[in-house]
Amino acid sequence: LSGKFAPRPSAGPHKLRESMPLVVIIRNKLKYALTYNETKQVTMTRSIKVDHKVRKDIGFPVGFQDVISIEKTGEFFRMLFDVKGRFLVHRITREESSYKLCRVKALSTAAKGVPVLVTHDGRTIRYPDPDVKCHDTIKLDIESGKMLEFIKFEPGNQVYITGGQNCGRIGIITHKDKHPGSFDIVHVKDSVGHSFATRLSNVFVVGKGKQSWISLPRGKGVRLSIA
Repeated sequence: LSGKFAPRPSAGPHKLRESMPLVVIIRNKLKYALTYNETKQVTMTRSIKVDHKVRKDIGFPVGFQDVISIEKTGEFFRMLFDVKGRFLVHRITREESSYKLCRVKALSTAAKGVPVLVTHDGRTIRYPDPDVKCHDTIKLDIESGKMLEFIKFEPGNQVYITGGQNCGRIGIITHKDKHPGSFDIVHVKDSVGHSFATRLSNVFVVGKGKQSWISLPRGKGVRLSIA
């Protein structure tokens, strides 16, 4: 972005610091508009969908795993991170755009004793599978909002790092260190054998074993060293 001011994301399903407003994606990343006002005209034609819902607010916050679909051009994108921790608008197929992965943030009981889980993008899902626990990942059918499958947070599974110094890296969980009263630390090893550690809150499971449930960006999340 150039200039002194940047568009601020509206209030929405993602946190301010963990999202990008729609205008930046349409204008600066996908280059479908040249100016702020042109972007407004594009969204007002109801042709931009985020998670299969038409979004006309150009400040709508788009965060990790969100699916952007543009039916008129037949293009679909998923928001991921590149290895330098920047947002990456990753092109996907129509089949893959039908689902997204959500990290389980909390489990609780709603009115009348209904068990619910809360995901990283602010969704609440009623009557989840009783085996799903915090920090696991669920595969969500976007159209119906139903849970299809889930992956447990356990050593040996593939994870995407979504925050901290290692943001954007992909690897396999080796083990977890518990620190009561402080932050739990997860140790991850990437496909070239580099190991690194990060906080539990920055870890997002994306695959069972080495098999990822989403298409990964170029470079497969391996950070190349300068040396």
